[in-house]
Amino acid sequence: MQHVAQTSDAPLALEIVKAAGMYMWDAKGKQYLDLIAGISVCNIGHCHPAVVKAIQDQAEQYMHLLVYGEFVQSPQVAFATALTRQLPADLNSVFFTNSGAEAIEGAMKLAKRYTGKTEIAAFNRSYHGSTQGALSILGDEYWRNAYRPLLPGIRHLEYNNYESLEQITDKTAAVIAESVQAEGGVIVPQREWIHALRDKCAATGALLILDEVQCGLGRNGTLWAFEQHGITPDILVLGKALGGGMPLGAFIASRDIMWSLTNSPVLGHITTFGGHPVNCAAGLAGFNALLEMDVIKDVKAKGQLFHERLQHPAIKSVRSLGLMMAIEMESFAVNKKVIDYCIEKGVLTDWFLFAPECLRIAPPLIITETEIRHACMIICEALDAVTAE
Repeated sequence: MQHVAQTSDAPLALEIVKAAGMYMWDAKGKQYLDLIAGISVCNIGHCHPAVVKAIQDQAEQYMHLLVYGEFVQSPQVAFATALTRQLPADLNSVFFTNSGAEAIEGAMKLAKRYTGKTEIAAFNRSYHGSTQGALSILGDEYWRNAYRPLLPGIRHLEYNNYESLEQITDKTAAVIAESVQAEGGVIVPQREWIHALRDKCAATGALLILDEVQCGLGRNGTLWAFEQHGITPDILVLGKALGGGMPLGAFIASRDIMWSLTNSPVLGHITTFGGHPVNCAAGLAGFNALLEMDVIKDVKAKGQLFHERLQHPAIKSVRSLGLMMAIEMESFAVNKKVIDYCIEKGVLTDWFLFAPECLRIAPPLIITETEIRHACMIICEALDAVTAE
Protein backbone atom coordinates (compact mmCIF):
# COMPACT_ATOMS: atom_id res chain seq x y z
CA MET A 1 0.00 0.00 0.00
CA GLN A 2 3.02 2.30 0.42
CA HIS A 3 4.80 1.67 -2.86
CA VAL A 4 2.25 0.25 -5.34
CA ALA A 5 -0.18 2.88 -6.63
CA GLN A 6 -3.81 2.08 -5.83
CA THR A 7 -6.99 2.82 -7.77
CA SER A 8 -9.33 2.91 -4.78
CA ASP A 9 -9.00 3.50 -1.06
CA ALA A 10 -10.36 0.02 -0.31
CA PRO A 11 -8.82 -2.59 -2.63
CA LEU A 12 -9.65 -6.27 -2.18
CA ALA A 13 -6.01 -6.80 -1.17
CA LEU A 14 -6.08 -10.57 -1.71
CA GLU A 15 -2.53 -11.86 -2.02
CA ILE A 16 -2.77 -14.51 -4.73
CA VAL A 17 0.27 -16.76 -5.05
CA LYS A 18 -0.96 -19.31 -7.60
CA ALA A 19 -3.64 -19.70 -10.26
CA ALA A 20 -4.56 -22.63 -12.49
CA GLY A 21 -7.66 -23.44 -14.50
CA MET A 22 -10.75 -22.19 -12.65
CA TYR A 23 -9.00 -21.49 -9.35
CA MET A 24 -6.70 -19.12 -7.49
CA TRP A 25 -4.96 -19.61 -4.13
CA ASP A 26 -3.92 -16.93 -1.65
CA ALA A 27 -0.85 -16.76 0.57
CA LYS A 28 -2.67 -18.69 3.31
CA GLY A 29 -3.60 -21.52 0.94
CA LYS A 30 -7.26 -20.56 0.59
CA GLN A 31 -8.81 -21.55 -2.74
CA TYR A 32 -11.08 -19.26 -4.77
CA LEU A 33 -13.38 -20.26 -7.63
CA ASP A 34 -12.96 -17.50 -10.21
CA LEU A 35 -16.26 -16.19 -11.59
CA ILE A 36 -14.82 -13.15 -13.36
CA ALA A 37 -11.75 -14.51 -15.21
CA GLY A 38 -9.65 -11.44 -14.47
CA ILE A 39 -12.50 -9.37 -15.99
CA SER A 40 -12.98 -11.54 -19.09
CA VAL A 41 -9.26 -12.19 -19.64
CA CYS A 42 -8.76 -15.85 -18.75
CA ASN A 43 -11.30 -17.37 -21.16
CA ILE A 44 -9.39 -20.68 -21.26
CA GLY A 45 -8.57 -20.60 -17.57
CA HIS A 46 -5.48 -19.50 -15.66
CA CYS A 47 -2.03 -20.64 -16.77
CA HIS A 48 -3.10 -22.91 -19.60
CA PRO A 49 -0.13 -25.28 -20.20
CA ALA A 50 0.04 -24.47 -23.93
CA VAL A 51 0.24 -20.75 -23.18
CA VAL A 52 2.93 -21.22 -20.53
CA LYS A 53 5.01 -23.34 -22.89
CA ALA A 54 4.65 -20.81 -25.72
CA ILE A 55 5.87 -18.05 -23.41
CA GLN A 56 8.87 -20.10 -22.32
CA ASP A 57 9.77 -21.14 -25.87
CA GLN A 58 9.52 -17.64 -27.32
CA ALA A 59 11.43 -16.04 -24.42
CA GLU A 60 14.33 -18.34 -25.28
CA GLN A 61 14.30 -17.17 -28.92
CA TYR A 62 13.94 -13.39 -28.61
CA MET A 63 11.93 -10.77 -26.77
CA HIS A 64 11.88 -7.07 -27.66
CA LEU A 65 13.74 -6.20 -30.86
CA LEU A 66 12.48 -2.89 -32.26
CA VAL A 67 9.34 -0.77 -32.37
CA TYR A 68 6.26 -2.49 -33.77
CA GLY A 69 6.18 -3.01 -37.53
CA GLU A 70 9.83 -2.55 -38.51
CA PHE A 71 11.00 -6.17 -38.27
CA VAL A 72 9.27 -9.32 -39.43
CA GLN A 73 8.46 -11.15 -36.21
CA SER A 74 7.00 -14.59 -36.76
CA PRO A 75 4.79 -14.63 -33.61
CA GLN A 76 3.01 -11.51 -34.89
CA VAL A 77 2.63 -12.90 -38.41
CA ALA A 78 1.37 -16.27 -37.19
CA PHE A 79 -1.17 -14.79 -34.77
CA ALA A 80 -2.45 -12.19 -37.24
CA THR A 81 -2.88 -14.92 -39.84
CA ALA A 82 -4.76 -17.17 -37.39
CA LEU A 83 -7.09 -14.34 -36.35
CA THR A 84 -7.93 -13.21 -39.88
CA ARG A 85 -8.69 -16.78 -40.94
CA GLN A 86 -11.54 -16.71 -38.39
CA LEU A 87 -12.84 -13.29 -39.46
CA PRO A 88 -14.80 -11.91 -42.44
CA ALA A 89 -12.67 -11.25 -45.53
CA ASP A 90 -12.69 -7.46 -45.04
CA LEU A 91 -11.10 -7.76 -41.60
CA ASN A 92 -7.71 -8.89 -42.85
CA SER A 93 -5.15 -6.50 -41.37
CA VAL A 94 -4.18 -6.60 -37.68
CA PHE A 95 -2.43 -3.87 -35.71
CA PHE A 96 -1.27 -5.26 -32.35
CA THR A 97 -1.16 -3.03 -29.26
CA ASN A 98 -0.42 -3.45 -25.55
CA SER A 99 -4.04 -3.33 -24.39
CA GLY A 100 -7.67 -2.84 -25.36
CA ALA A 101 -7.55 0.86 -24.46
CA GLU A 102 -4.57 1.38 -26.76
CA ALA A 103 -6.39 -0.47 -29.50
CA ILE A 104 -9.32 1.93 -29.06
CA GLU A 105 -6.91 4.85 -29.39
CA GLY A 106 -5.49 3.37 -32.57
CA ALA A 107 -8.95 2.71 -34.01
CA MET A 108 -10.01 6.30 -33.34
CA LYS A 109 -6.91 7.65 -35.09
CA LEU A 110 -7.39 5.26 -37.99
CA ALA A 111 -10.99 6.37 -38.50
CA LYS A 112 -10.02 10.04 -38.51
CA ARG A 113 -7.10 9.45 -40.85
CA TYR A 114 -9.04 7.28 -43.33
CA THR A 115 -12.21 9.38 -43.49
CA GLY A 116 -10.67 12.82 -43.11
CA LYS A 117 -13.42 13.61 -40.60
CA THR A 118 -13.13 14.52 -36.93
CA GLU A 119 -16.38 13.78 -35.11
CA ILE A 120 -16.77 10.50 -33.22
CA ALA A 121 -19.97 9.07 -31.77
CA ALA A 122 -20.10 6.65 -28.86
CA PHE A 123 -22.77 5.52 -26.41
CA ASN A 124 -23.82 6.32 -22.89
CA ARG A 125 -22.92 3.63 -20.34
CA SER A 126 -20.15 2.40 -22.62
CA TYR A 127 -16.65 1.58 -21.41
CA HIS A 128 -13.65 1.70 -23.72
CA GLY A 129 -10.68 2.29 -21.41
CA SER A 130 -9.13 5.00 -19.24
CA THR A 131 -6.61 6.72 -21.53
CA GLN A 132 -7.48 10.29 -22.55
CA GLY A 133 -8.99 9.36 -25.90
CA ALA A 134 -10.83 6.31 -24.59
CA LEU A 135 -12.06 8.32 -21.62
CA SER A 136 -13.43 10.96 -23.99
CA ILE A 137 -15.79 8.41 -25.53
CA LEU A 138 -16.53 6.57 -22.27
CA GLY A 139 -20.23 6.90 -21.59
CA ASP A 140 -20.54 8.24 -18.06
CA GLU A 141 -19.89 11.81 -16.87
CA TYR A 142 -18.96 10.73 -13.33
CA TRP A 143 -15.83 9.07 -14.68
CA ARG A 144 -15.06 11.76 -17.30
CA ASN A 145 -15.62 14.96 -15.34
CA ALA A 146 -12.42 15.08 -13.26
CA TYR A 147 -10.21 14.93 -16.37
CA ARG A 148 -11.69 17.60 -18.61
CA PRO A 149 -10.93 19.07 -21.08
CA LEU A 150 -11.09 15.89 -23.12
CA LEU A 151 -11.23 15.36 -26.89
CA PRO A 152 -13.59 17.69 -28.75
CA GLY A 153 -16.09 16.49 -31.34
CA ILE A 154 -17.50 13.62 -29.30
CA ARG A 155 -21.22 12.77 -29.33
CA HIS A 156 -22.77 10.39 -26.83
CA LEU A 157 -25.81 8.53 -28.11
CA GLU A 158 -28.28 6.16 -26.46
CA TYR A 159 -27.73 2.43 -27.00
CA ASN A 160 -30.72 0.63 -28.55
CA ASN A 161 -32.30 4.01 -29.37
CA TYR A 162 -33.32 4.75 -32.96
CA GLU A 163 -33.64 8.52 -32.55
CA SER A 164 -29.99 8.74 -31.44
CA LEU A 165 -28.89 7.41 -34.81
CA GLU A 166 -29.99 10.70 -36.40
CA GLN A 167 -26.96 12.33 -34.74
CA ILE A 168 -24.70 10.32 -37.04
CA THR A 169 -24.00 12.60 -40.00
CA ASP A 170 -21.61 13.08 -42.91
CA LYS A 171 -19.28 14.77 -40.40
CA THR A 172 -18.96 11.58 -38.35
CA ALA A 173 -15.65 9.76 -38.74
CA ALA A 174 -16.69 6.73 -36.71
CA VAL A 175 -19.27 5.31 -34.38
CA ILE A 176 -17.82 3.19 -31.58
CA ALA A 177 -20.08 0.65 -29.91
CA GLU A 178 -19.60 -2.40 -27.72
CA SER A 179 -21.05 -5.48 -29.40
CA VAL A 180 -22.56 -6.12 -25.97
CA GLN A 181 -22.40 -3.32 -23.42
CA ALA A 182 -20.40 -4.83 -20.57
CA GLU A 183 -19.99 -2.30 -17.76
CA GLY A 184 -23.55 -1.10 -18.31
CA GLY A 185 -24.62 -4.43 -16.87
CA VAL A 186 -24.68 -6.69 -19.96
CA ILE A 187 -26.94 -4.80 -22.37
CA VAL A 188 -27.49 -6.78 -25.58
CA PRO A 189 -28.30 -4.72 -28.69
CA GLN A 190 -31.63 -5.28 -30.41
CA ARG A 191 -30.92 -6.98 -33.72
CA GLU A 192 -32.98 -4.51 -35.75
CA TRP A 193 -31.35 -1.54 -34.03
CA ILE A 194 -27.76 -2.63 -34.60
CA HIS A 195 -28.60 -3.29 -38.26
CA ALA A 196 -29.98 0.25 -38.43
CA LEU A 197 -26.72 1.47 -36.89
CA ARG A 198 -24.72 -0.44 -39.50
CA ASP A 199 -26.87 1.02 -42.30
CA LYS A 200 -26.60 4.57 -40.93
CA CYS A 201 -22.81 4.33 -40.85
CA ALA A 202 -22.74 3.09 -44.44
CA ALA A 203 -25.08 5.88 -45.57
CA THR A 204 -23.01 8.65 -43.95
CA GLY A 205 -19.55 7.26 -44.67
CA ALA A 206 -18.81 6.77 -40.97
CA LEU A 207 -16.76 3.73 -39.99
CA LEU A 208 -18.42 1.34 -37.56
CA ILE A 209 -16.00 0.32 -34.80
CA LEU A 210 -17.12 -2.59 -32.64
CA ASP A 211 -15.41 -3.00 -29.27
CA GLU A 212 -15.17 -6.67 -28.34
CA VAL A 213 -12.49 -6.26 -25.70
CA GLN A 214 -14.72 -7.96 -23.11
CA CYS A 215 -17.19 -9.90 -25.21
CA GLY A 216 -14.91 -11.31 -27.93
CA LEU A 217 -13.23 -14.70 -28.15
CA GLY A 218 -16.14 -16.93 -27.26
CA ARG A 219 -17.62 -15.27 -24.19
CA ASN A 220 -21.05 -14.77 -25.73
CA GLY A 221 -21.30 -18.22 -27.32
CA THR A 222 -19.74 -17.45 -30.70
CA LEU A 223 -16.11 -16.65 -31.42
CA TRP A 224 -17.07 -13.03 -32.16
CA ALA A 225 -20.17 -11.43 -30.67
CA PHE A 226 -20.96 -9.54 -33.89
CA GLU A 227 -21.60 -12.89 -35.59
CA GLN A 228 -24.81 -13.15 -33.58
CA HIS A 229 -25.94 -9.73 -34.78
CA GLY A 230 -25.47 -10.55 -38.46
CA ILE A 231 -23.28 -7.53 -39.23
CA THR A 232 -19.59 -6.86 -39.86
CA PRO A 233 -17.76 -3.82 -38.45
CA ASP A 234 -15.28 -1.72 -40.40
CA ILE A 235 -12.88 -1.93 -37.45
CA LEU A 236 -12.88 -4.58 -34.73
CA VAL A 237 -11.18 -3.90 -31.38
CA LEU A 238 -9.91 -6.75 -29.22
CA GLY A 239 -8.06 -7.06 -25.92
CA LYS A 240 -8.28 -8.86 -22.55
CA ALA A 241 -8.59 -12.56 -23.55
CA LEU A 242 -6.62 -11.92 -26.75
CA GLY A 243 -3.26 -12.48 -25.04
CA GLY A 244 -4.15 -15.72 -23.27
CA GLY A 245 -3.34 -13.99 -19.97
CA MET A 246 -0.59 -11.73 -21.30
CA PRO A 247 -1.13 -8.02 -22.11
CA LEU A 248 -2.22 -7.70 -25.73
CA GLY A 249 -4.77 -5.76 -27.75
CA ALA A 250 -5.50 -5.26 -31.43
CA PHE A 251 -7.54 -3.25 -33.86
CA ILE A 252 -8.41 -5.01 -37.09
CA ALA A 253 -9.61 -3.54 -40.39
CA SER A 254 -9.23 -4.06 -44.11
CA ARG A 255 -5.74 -3.60 -45.52
CA ASP A 256 -7.06 -0.69 -47.57
CA ILE A 257 -8.22 1.18 -44.46
CA MET A 258 -5.17 0.22 -42.39
CA TRP A 259 -2.76 1.34 -45.12
CA SER A 260 -3.73 4.96 -44.48
CA LEU A 261 -1.52 4.89 -41.37
CA THR A 262 1.58 4.45 -43.55
CA ASN A 263 1.57 7.90 -45.12
CA SER A 264 0.80 11.59 -44.54
CA PRO A 265 2.28 11.22 -41.98
CA VAL A 266 4.48 8.17 -42.17
CA LEU A 267 4.37 6.17 -38.91
CA GLY A 268 0.76 7.26 -38.43
CA HIS A 269 0.46 5.04 -35.37
CA ILE A 270 3.44 3.51 -33.57
CA THR A 271 4.11 1.58 -30.38
CA THR A 272 7.28 0.26 -28.78
CA PHE A 273 5.95 -2.87 -27.09
CA GLY A 274 2.69 -3.46 -28.99
CA GLY A 275 2.69 -6.92 -30.53
CA HIS A 276 5.45 -8.06 -28.18
CA PRO A 277 6.67 -11.43 -29.52
CA VAL A 278 6.20 -13.25 -26.21
CA ASN A 279 2.69 -11.89 -25.86
CA CYS A 280 1.80 -12.76 -29.46
CA ALA A 281 3.15 -16.29 -28.97
CA ALA A 282 1.03 -16.60 -25.83
CA GLY A 283 -2.00 -15.18 -27.62
CA LEU A 284 -1.66 -17.59 -30.52
CA ALA A 285 -1.31 -20.55 -28.18
CA GLY A 286 -4.36 -19.42 -26.23
CA PHE A 287 -6.37 -18.83 -29.40
CA ASN A 288 -5.51 -22.26 -30.78
CA ALA A 289 -6.36 -23.84 -27.42
CA LEU A 290 -9.72 -22.05 -27.39
CA LEU A 291 -10.57 -23.45 -30.81
CA GLU A 292 -9.19 -26.94 -30.14
CA MET A 293 -10.89 -27.30 -26.74
CA ASP A 294 -14.20 -26.63 -28.48
CA VAL A 295 -15.62 -24.98 -25.35
CA ILE A 296 -17.50 -22.21 -27.16
CA LYS A 297 -20.30 -24.55 -28.22
CA ASP A 298 -21.15 -25.18 -24.55
CA VAL A 299 -21.25 -21.52 -23.49
CA LYS A 300 -24.97 -21.05 -24.13
CA ALA A 301 -25.93 -24.14 -22.10
CA LYS A 302 -23.65 -23.11 -19.23
CA GLY A 303 -25.21 -19.67 -19.21
CA GLN A 304 -28.65 -21.25 -19.10
CA LEU A 305 -27.62 -23.36 -16.10
CA PHE A 306 -26.72 -20.18 -14.23
CA HIS A 307 -30.18 -18.84 -15.05
CA GLU A 308 -31.85 -21.99 -13.76
CA ARG A 309 -29.85 -22.05 -10.52
CA LEU A 310 -29.97 -18.37 -9.67
CA GLN A 311 -33.54 -18.24 -8.45
CA HIS A 312 -34.06 -15.98 -5.44
CA PRO A 313 -36.60 -13.31 -4.41
CA ALA A 314 -33.78 -10.79 -3.96
CA ILE A 315 -32.74 -11.07 -7.62
CA LYS A 316 -34.58 -8.45 -9.67
CA SER A 317 -33.37 -9.63 -13.08
CA VAL A 318 -30.65 -11.61 -14.85
CA ARG A 319 -29.25 -10.16 -18.07
CA SER A 320 -26.85 -12.21 -20.13
CA LEU A 321 -25.47 -13.36 -23.42
CA GLY A 322 -23.56 -16.61 -23.01
CA LEU A 323 -21.17 -16.44 -20.07
CA MET A 324 -21.39 -12.68 -19.61
CA MET A 325 -24.05 -12.11 -16.95
CA ALA A 326 -25.37 -9.33 -14.73
CA ILE A 327 -27.39 -10.35 -11.66
CA GLU A 328 -29.40 -7.29 -10.62
CA MET A 329 -29.97 -6.65 -6.91
CA GLU A 330 -31.92 -3.95 -5.13
CA SER A 331 -28.88 -1.74 -4.59
CA PHE A 332 -25.11 -1.58 -4.58
CA ALA A 333 -25.17 -1.95 -0.79
CA VAL A 334 -26.92 -5.31 -1.11
CA ASN A 335 -24.71 -6.38 -3.99
CA LYS A 336 -21.51 -5.50 -2.12
CA LYS A 337 -22.57 -7.60 0.86
CA VAL A 338 -23.24 -10.52 -1.47
CA ILE A 339 -19.85 -10.09 -3.13
CA ASP A 340 -18.07 -9.96 0.24
CA TYR A 341 -19.92 -13.08 1.44
CA CYS A 342 -19.01 -14.97 -1.73
CA ILE A 343 -15.34 -14.05 -1.44
CA GLU A 344 -15.32 -15.16 2.18
CA LYS A 345 -16.73 -18.51 1.00
CA GLY A 346 -14.12 -18.83 -1.75
CA VAL A 347 -16.10 -17.61 -4.77
CA LEU A 348 -14.67 -14.52 -6.46
CA THR A 349 -17.10 -12.14 -8.13
CA ASP A 350 -17.46 -8.39 -8.65
CA TRP A 351 -19.75 -5.53 -9.77
CA PHE A 352 -20.05 -3.30 -12.86
CA LEU A 353 -18.85 0.29 -13.25
CA PHE A 354 -22.14 1.66 -14.58
CA ALA A 355 -24.39 -0.91 -12.90
CA PRO A 356 -23.02 -1.27 -9.34
CA GLU A 357 -26.24 -2.95 -8.23
CA CYS A 358 -25.41 -5.90 -10.51
CA LEU A 359 -23.26 -8.91 -9.67
CA ARG A 360 -20.75 -9.79 -12.40
CA ILE A 361 -20.50 -13.36 -13.67
CA ALA A 362 -17.98 -13.90 -16.46
CA PRO A 363 -16.01 -17.05 -15.58
CA PRO A 364 -13.45 -18.88 -17.67
CA LEU A 365 -15.33 -20.70 -20.40
CA ILE A 366 -14.00 -24.00 -19.06
CA ILE A 367 -16.21 -23.82 -15.95
CA THR A 368 -17.97 -27.14 -15.32
CA GLU A 369 -21.61 -27.79 -14.46
CA THR A 370 -20.54 -28.88 -10.97
CA GLU A 371 -18.68 -25.60 -10.45
CA ILE A 372 -21.66 -23.62 -11.74
CA ARG A 373 -23.97 -25.35 -9.27
CA HIS A 374 -21.54 -24.71 -6.42
CA ALA A 375 -21.15 -21.03 -7.34
CA CYS A 376 -24.91 -20.54 -7.57
CA MET A 377 -25.41 -22.24 -4.22
CA ILE A 378 -22.96 -19.82 -2.58
CA ILE A 379 -24.58 -16.80 -4.24
CA CYS A 380 -28.02 -17.89 -3.06
CA GLU A 381 -26.64 -18.52 0.43
CA ALA A 382 -25.24 -14.99 0.37
CA LEU A 383 -28.60 -13.58 -0.65
CA ASP A 384 -30.29 -15.50 2.17
CA ALA A 385 -27.81 -14.11 4.68
CA VAL A 386 -28.05 -10.53 3.42
CA THR A 387 -31.84 -10.42 3.20
CA ALA A 388 -32.13 -11.93 6.69
CA GLU A 389 -30.23 -9.03 8.24
